Amino acid sequence: MPNFDLIDAPQPEAAAHSRTFYLETFGCQMNVHDSEKVIGTLTQQGYHQVETEEAADLILYNTCSIRDKAEQKVFNRLNDYKKLTAQGKRFGVLGCVAQQEGERIFERAPYVSLVSGSASYRKLPEMLVRLELGEKRITGLDDRQTEETFETEFTTRSNPHRGYITIIEGCDKFCAYCVVPYTRGKERSRTSTSVLVEARRMADSGYTEIQLLGQNVNSYCDPERKKSFAELLAAIGEIPGIRRVRFTTSHPRDFTRDIVDAIDAVPSLCDHVHLPVQSGSSDVLHMMQREYTRDWYLERISWIKAAKRQISMTTDVIVGFPGETQADFEETITLLHAVQYDGVFAFKYSPRPNTPAVRMPDSISDEIKAERLQVLLDRQREIQRVNYSNYMGQVLEVMVEGHNQARGQVIGRTSQNKTLNFTASQPILPATGSYLPVRVTKTFPNSLVGEAVA
Repeated sequence: MPNFDLIDAPQPEAAAHSRTFYLETFGCQMNVHDSEKVIGTLTQQGYHQVETEEAADLILYNTCSIRDKAEQKVFNRLNDYKKLTAQGKRFGVLGCVAQQEGERIFERAPYVSLVSGSASYRKLPEMLVRLELGEKRITGLDDRQTEETFETEFTTRSNPHRGYITIIEGCDKFCAYCVVPYTRGKERSRTSTSVLVEARRMADSGYTEIQLLGQNVNSYCDPERKKSFAELLAAIGEIPGIRRVRFTTSHPRDFTRDIVDAIDAVPSLCDHVHLPVQSGSSDVLHMMQREYTRDWYLERISWIKAAKRQISMTTDVIVGFPGETQADFEETITLLHAVQYDGVFAFKYSPRPNTPAVRMPDSISDEIKAERLQVLLDRQREIQRVNYSNYMGQVLEVMVEGHNQARGQVIGRTSQNKTLNFTASQPILPATGSYLPVRVTKTFPNSLVGEAVA
């Protein structure tokens, strides 16, 4: 079992003789945590992180391929800084675009020396040695069917209070629009034993919030067959010192009633579920190859609404998928009103490489996509305005995340993942990572404002 050492984030003031690296991260929380693994590995190998490309010997971009034109953004960034190759600097492309484009990156950007997908980060030490020996084209591209673990031995935790643990990597769902199965590979889960060992180490190091990550986190399948996903959640939530446990992102196909039961039973499990629906139309869901219907999804929402605790719900929506009619779009709008989400991440459909949807005729114009997106956002904003207003006067526990000196406010977050900015009467502001009760005094569609309770 790997030894998951918790390494303090390296400071940018490097000694002049040390090997230095710059790392820029694009994309989701999983990419952020992947970068923590990369930073930890490089630090262990004697590298030191710096804040600019100009100050670095090795320049790394950890990439995401989910959004439109992701590859072009990466190549534009590389092109902006290729002039630094004259100073002997080396470049590496990591993550999803690296896995997707592979050795084509060398053809388009010949000054790149390293291309590695996320499943190969465990091999970074040997790749770094080869880089230092002068190799010009080093690849770490895993087979999409790989069974090898994605665990790495060292992780730098950039936040001293909240930490991430990836428990499952990859995706077997093959939704028509999604590139993840082609960049992250098949689903591979860590053993529950290794996850709990890492969680206990984090608690012993002072972490009070843990977030479990996975492309489909609730599709977790313990190789040891010891714990279900819900049982793993409960076990982490019962570790002494852990006050909050979050998880993202869930897939409706694998969302089971025992997850809600666990949230009800274990107070440290946060009362928030992110359950992407993508469309309110069963016809569109079928075209998307989501393998559930509107009614199937709403049944799971009914489990959440029937919980003893009030569980906040958020989702993802794609508008303008090929073949989506106006009637289909209206079904998505009616779903928003039926569910009453506290937040929606909505996007216009854009084709991604290698996906089945690329071959579908995209008959919906960008203008119509933009119109539908704006209608959806306007409707959802009104829903959130009403939902958030219901918290007026309530006292909620927040975790302090920072301070806004310009506004004289403390930045906090509730268990339901709502931002609650507040004022504190004491002369010394509460420390980052502390927990305290706050009374809500004002509400907005996306945040709350309050006053600390003495």
